[in-house]
Amino acid sequence: MAYNSHEFYMERAFNLAAKSYSQGGCPIGGVLVDNDSGQVLGEGHNALVQEGNPIIHGEMAALRNAGRMSNRHNTTMYTTLQPCFMCTGAIAQFGIPRVVVADIANAASGETIQFLRSRGVEVIIMDPAASSVARKCIELTARFRDEKPEQWDEDWGGASNARS
Repeated sequence: MAYNSHEFYMERAFNLAAKSYSQGGCPIGGVLVDNDSGQVLGEGHNALVQEGNPIIHGEMAALRNAGRMSNRHNTTMYTTLQPCFMCTGAIAQFGIPRVVVADIANAASGETIQFLRSRGVEVIIMDPAASSVARKCIELTARFRDEKPEQWDEDWGGASNARS
């Protein structure tokens, strides 16, 4: 199996985010991919509403779905929204060497990207001017933030942590 484009995997992550949104949840999706084969190892979406679980963000759901692995040192995490500190910590903890992000416009700050890069993680931010899926991720998250600001704040750990 050949490795597909970033657009391909992010479209998959977006579809998971849209599924969460359609269920009343936060629209954040994650996909973990093997860098050599292009195989999807795990995927998922935010499950704050669906499971009542505040720590199952898109990236965490993808890691959980991937299950046990001896290591994740040859993988890429695709995420529809810039990772929060919790997910950033998991990415660093498991040694994931590359993260592709569709939406930084709705994130609280650039601190998590700076942290990942300081740890040697390659962070690729998709350009919404060139990527239709990046634009869709940004638009869906912005719509959710407008529709459910209290849930957005809850997902980020409280209003003081979420972008105003």
